[in-house]
Amino acid sequence: MGRTGVESHAILTLFSICILLFPHNAFSFYLPGVAPEDFQKGDVLNVKVNKLTSIKTQLPYSYYSIPFCSPKTIVDSRENLGEVLRGDRIENSPYVFKMREPQMCNVVCRLKFDAKIAKEFKEKIEDEYRVNMILDNLPLVVPIPRSAQEGPPIYQLGYHVGLKGQYAGSKDEKYFLHNHLSFTVKFHKDELTDSSRIVGFEVTPFSAKHEYDGEWSENTRLTTCDPHAKHTVSSSNSPQEVDDKQEVIFTYDVAFEESEVKWASRWDTYLLMTDDQIHWFSIVNSLMIVLFLSGMVAMIMLRTLYRDISKYNELETQEEAQEETGWKLVHADVFRPPNHPELLCVYVGTGVQFLGVVLVTMVFAVFGFLSPSNRGGLMTAMLFLWVFMGLFAGYTSARLYKMFKGTEWKKIAVQTAFLFPAVVFGIFFVLNALIWGQKSSGAVPFGTMFALVFLWFGISVPLVFVGSYVGFKKPAIENPVKTNKIPRQIPEQPWYMNPIFSILIGGILPFGAVFIELFFILTSIWLNQFYYIFGFLFIVFVILLVTCAEITIVLCYFQLCSEDYLWWWRSYLTSGSSAVYLFLYATFYFFTKLDITKPVSGALYFGYMLIASYAFFVLTGTIGFYACFIFTRLIYSSVKID
Repeated sequence: MGRTGVESHAILTLFSICILLFPHNAFSFYLPGVAPEDFQKGDVLNVKVNKLTSIKTQLPYSYYSIPFCSPKTIVDSRENLGEVLRGDRIENSPYVFKMREPQMCNVVCRLKFDAKIAKEFKEKIEDEYRVNMILDNLPLVVPIPRSAQEGPPIYQLGYHVGLKGQYAGSKDEKYFLHNHLSFTVKFHKDELTDSSRIVGFEVTPFSAKHEYDGEWSENTRLTTCDPHAKHTVSSSNSPQEVDDKQEVIFTYDVAFEESEVKWASRWDTYLLMTDDQIHWFSIVNSLMIVLFLSGMVAMIMLRTLYRDISKYNELETQEEAQEETGWKLVHADVFRPPNHPELLCVYVGTGVQFLGVVLVTMVFAVFGFLSPSNRGGLMTAMLFLWVFMGLFAGYTSARLYKMFKGTEWKKIAVQTAFLFPAVVFGIFFVLNALIWGQKSSGAVPFGTMFALVFLWFGISVPLVFVGSYVGFKKPAIENPVKTNKIPRQIPEQPWYMNPIFSILIGGILPFGAVFIELFFILTSIWLNQFYYIFGFLFIVFVILLVTCAEITIVLCYFQLCSEDYLWWWRSYLTSGSSAVYLFLYATFYFFTKLDITKPVSGALYFGYMLIASYAFFVLTGTIGFYACFIFTRLIYSSVKID
């Protein structure tokens, strides 16, 4: 929904990462395997139309869902899985140019509006819908000059269907249609071959009430827009009102402008970020959190633990040992299986699956292989990665399950294959039904829904079973200390070690490490903007991993020092609770930054953000769990137990 077009491919060298971490270098990358197309003067350029989008409703519609001018035969372009899920519907259009041959006042068609058509256009104008077009795989943009007159203009994706306004001296609000489009095609010319490559596609929309003399025919010349009289449309023209029984004539101009920008860099202006300083502030802010936590962990590991281990190992008598307090006293209970161990195994396995998807996707993105020129590729890649990472989910959950003395590996495999995907698919199905009820192009067709179910049942589920089988056949993970049959009584805990309090406190720092970057991600998704600063995102993701691991280790150590050995679930929930703050921030963003008023659009927003928060919980929780798991095994394997 309103998602940006970003996409996928492969791996290079570690040195390249250092270069790509800086966004200006990252912008120079272009999707490998996409060949430029050379055009000679006079070659036909076919403009394609895409969906209508609105940041007010978040519901995309196909271009021809309202009666725009259309060619004799409408041909759908083949869309990939990601494009269909995004609501893209790419079709041919009646707008046809010839390379480097300017055109003025071309008439596309003439329409007579009735009450129904006028109502449809008014609804789209009211909801601020934009028309999206594509030329040579470049999206149409409207250049908006900066107020300070410094630097390049800001680019808005697509032009608005129309606008609301008032005539001078009148208080009645009217709807006006953008029926004249002034296109600018920028090209880079090869001096040797005289061929050209398209490097920019811009438009300035106008609302113009066209006039002509006599009866309308195919050869009628407009008096308001005449190439022979060099009379073109401008903002001074009388606007075209949208109303019943209105005659509307759609026209366009095309100008060609030579550019120094080369084809490989043609996306730079689309992706140019003006807020680099904010991103660096985000990273510095996150690094300060990491350094603070690293200092605490270092103090625990190098001072407290080293001192404790040395002291415990020097104790000579049983009486001396009994007088000691702290984390060593729970050594016979610390690896006791938790409550609901199967559920924990399932969530950890799913988290490993997520971690694999995010890491691989991030590596592709950092190397510049996720180009916006391949619409829907990111979503397609992530879906297929999720399916094939089911192998690791099954393996992880089965290995952990066997460590807890579990015997029914098939049961754990079924739960791993269905628990998380079933919840997400259930929410997605309800949201899709709402979109379908609105007749939006964002509704997933039956064929695509069948393909998703096939990916789940036909590929993901078998791979989870294969992974579980392999994992269960492996020898069980041996704990460094033995577990008593009778559990030790946990002493009364201080207020600050209350499970709910410590879990909620533990989620604040991981969320604090990412919340600034989260603002830009939400803006790109819900305000229909490009997000392509994956260098920054990769740094923030690494910081998130370290923060989740360190805060969980610190709180786990304090918990064990209080002789509370129930750390399994708490380690997962401590860093996983950051998802609660993510959802709360998404709610804050909804009410402060978005202008969504329709119930269906609000349901879509909160439905998708609930899925995102749930996924974030599984990912961060797994990171915290493994950090604590490795930490406890490390410290208890370092002491001598009699």
